[in-house]
Amino acid sequence: MAGTVRPATTSDIAELARVLGSAFADDPVFAWLLPDSTTRVRRLTTMFGTMARHQFLDTVDVVFDDAGVMVGAAGWAPPGRWAPSGLTQLRMAPALARALRGRTLVSARVADRMAQHHPDDPHWYLAFVGTLPTARGRGYGQALLAPRLAHCDAVASPAYLESSKPDNIPYYQRFGYEVQSELDITDGGPPLWPMWRAPR
Repeated sequence: MAGTVRPATTSDIAELARVLGSAFADDPVFAWLLPDSTTRVRRLTTMFGTMARHQFLDTVDVVFDDAGVMVGAAGWAPPGRWAPSGLTQLRMAPALARALRGRTLVSARVADRMAQHHPDDPHWYLAFVGTLPTARGRGYGQALLAPRLAHCDAVASPAYLESSKPDNIPYYQRFGYEVQSELDITDGGPPLWPMWRAPR
């Protein structure tokens, strides 16, 4: 399998934020949310760094290429912990406000709509997974997903994600995820596809 995967540490946050900022720069929902392409990567970097530091640090995995360069990251939430606590939201608020600026309220509405459709059954939630554009197609995404999904199978836990790219749906289906619906969180803009994976 491509790359070396390990859990992220606090010292990885700046680099994994930069990697994810680049990875999601062409994401349809984030492009809709942050339409200024000249600032999108920087603002996404701030956003992912904040989420990794305050919400997902215990369950973020990072992957490195053969030269030891970080090329991807995946953030998971264990069963019952997919929604940030009130304290976590307070801690994240200043940095997220800087990242989102005038789109903060729009982002909050998007998050609320996603939360309304989030499954109630216990599951592992893949909040984000991304690799550098220059590293795509080399197996790094599979390297990031495989260990957590193997754990899900070992403990008979379902898994859940939302795909924001239609092209990624067949990719996730290879791992056993199935589309549940098409979700409009952007008032007619880019949709999301909630996907559920039963344990194998």
